[in-house]
Amino acid sequence: MVDNPFFQPSDLPYALPPFGQIDESHYLPAFERGMAEHMAEIDSITTNTEPPTFENTIVAMERAGRVLDRVRVVFFNQVSSDTNETIHGIQAEIAPKLAAHSDAIHLNAALFARTQAVRDARPDLDAESLRLLERYHLDFVRSGAALAPDQQARLREINEELSALSTTFQRKLHEDTNASAIVVDDAAELDGLSEDAIAAAAETARERGLDGKYVLTLILPSGQPALESLTNRDVRERIHRASVQRGNNANEHNTTATVARISTLRAERAALLGYPNHAAYVLEDSTAGSPDAVHEMLGKLAPVAVKNARAEAAELQKAIGTDFELQPWDWSFYSERVRRATYEIDGAELRPYFELERVLHDGVFYAAGTLYGLVFTERDDLVGYHPEVRVFEVTETNGSPVGLFVADFYARPSKRGGAWMNSLVEQSTLLGTKPVVVNNLNITRPPVGEPTLMTFDEVNTLFHEFGHALHGLLSNVRYPTFSGANVRRDFVEFPSQVNEMWAVWPEVLANYARHYRTGEPIPRELVRRLLDSRIWGEGFKTTEYLGAALLDLAWHEIAPGTAVDDVGGFETAALAAAGMAMAEVPPRYRSTYFAHIFAGGYSAGYYSYIWSEVLDADTVEWFTDNGGLTRENGEHFRQTLLSRGGSVEELDAFRDFRGRDPRIEPLLQRRGLDRS
Repeated sequence: MVDNPFFQPSDLPYALPPFGQIDESHYLPAFERGMAEHMAEIDSITTNTEPPTFENTIVAMERAGRVLDRVRVVFFNQVSSDTNETIHGIQAEIAPKLAAHSDAIHLNAALFARTQAVRDARPDLDAESLRLLERYHLDFVRSGAALAPDQQARLREINEELSALSTTFQRKLHEDTNASAIVVDDAAELDGLSEDAIAAAAETARERGLDGKYVLTLILPSGQPALESLTNRDVRERIHRASVQRGNNANEHNTTATVARISTLRAERAALLGYPNHAAYVLEDSTAGSPDAVHEMLGKLAPVAVKNARAEAAELQKAIGTDFELQPWDWSFYSERVRRATYEIDGAELRPYFELERVLHDGVFYAAGTLYGLVFTERDDLVGYHPEVRVFEVTETNGSPVGLFVADFYARPSKRGGAWMNSLVEQSTLLGTKPVVVNNLNITRPPVGEPTLMTFDEVNTLFHEFGHALHGLLSNVRYPTFSGANVRRDFVEFPSQVNEMWAVWPEVLANYARHYRTGEPIPRELVRRLLDSRIWGEGFKTTEYLGAALLDLAWHEIAPGTAVDDVGGFETAALAAAGMAMAEVPPRYRSTYFAHIFAGGYSAGYYSYIWSEVLDADTVEWFTDNGGLTRENGEHFRQTLLSRGGSVEELDAFRDFRGRDPRIEPLLQRRGLDRS
């Protein structure tokens, strides 16, 4: 296919993929050609008669595979953001081939020998180049390059099957989440929801051919936003049960066998590579370093979190009275009532001050401009991968180009749940590329002509994901391997969590939090009550998070040869053993819909969020002590940390920024765990 848009570099600004020219028929031919060209480039490296050098081996590998890279980033962005049955079919076909392709490179004896030879020669390299050499060598070893041929053969089989299983899990979860949406016949049953939320539920029903009814869709975590305000307890129970049952229904979308098989295969692979379990394998290449280090930190937090959650549960039971015992579907509803009574604040009271466009331009972009000198200009002439997608050009104050920010804010049936950042083009001075990054959220689209009013949690998520975007946009490295958010898994959430601080920074909040009708600023008293109220519920939030993090570790600390026949029973036992078996507080993700670890890159790594939050809370303290939202502070954070990606040891970058090792005390104080 000569006119396949992936075969040549994009000539659009910043090499933005030419979405207007791309259709689904282009993917498979581009994958096939991309893999073939990549292997030809690898062959030219291994057959080079010149002695192995950093340039003709390591840099040559870094330059290779450009066609494959172009199609891969676009395709897997669509898998997450705008999938369909055709895309599912392509993914099922291509995923095992990509796994085999990766193995063909990492298990290439001649390529590993050249890499080893370069390393043994101890070349005189700059720090980033030396780190790249060590990174390649480590990746080869961790991918099995030093194994015996029969072990490598089994490793290839495992990797291919795991790739297919991950794709299966993702597809089944997506389909079951859509199928599990709650259908309500009477608007009276939706009492407590806002008018625009009810209208959106009616519109979703209409789109599904259920005119006159109302459909409440599910988001990825266990907790669902509607539970906070719905007065009808039966509907709340229906929503909760549908949420926590996903992937465990008696239908073709059941994921239990997939979960068990993935965990068994990961344990076997770890044993082949010389590790006691998958968690030990993953965590060796992390800032934590080992499962013991993670357990040590989580072990300090878990008992205090559960104690606080039980105290919160007692308060909620008081609010309920003697009519019934507190259940999981009651928690959010009564927690919000207690919060309102204690702090005199109502989520519905806040939403008129959080209109999407104002939050984006006068909040998110304003903070980034003030800190880093960035300017954002919407480019209506540049086409995204979906009609709802918007493209913004990012420049320095002096007009120098930085990159593109691609925004995809609204939920739709073709998009997976949650919020995330993708890179479509990674910054690299070696390749001469500037970054193109995508932020995805799942905000409910309001009826046509109505403003998008956000909850405070959605505002916080927007700032969080933009922190990831900044990590990509402000990258300034030579090699694409180290670009932007290409850092160790338990460091990747750090910059995004830091960026959340600006959502409530007085100067930023005053700039964007204005009533969507009157333009009046949010009242200071309401802001005070909002900030005071944030400590409420931290017992619940920390407990549900730690439940998921410890469940993740349990799945990935199983011994090789272990077959889990009862996924539900394994989960129950794991939570009890970790001291997290609190019926009213289910883990943030149960096993059957834990996409982070069974369809994403967080296996044995979900702890990363709170591990990174230690760094985040310490960083917020630094900004607060040094004057907050200033250009000087932003430049310091940019130059010492954000711009460096993975080109330096991550904790060394933190020390360069902070001037010392991180401390856990600011995190404990933030979460109210220092008083327990």
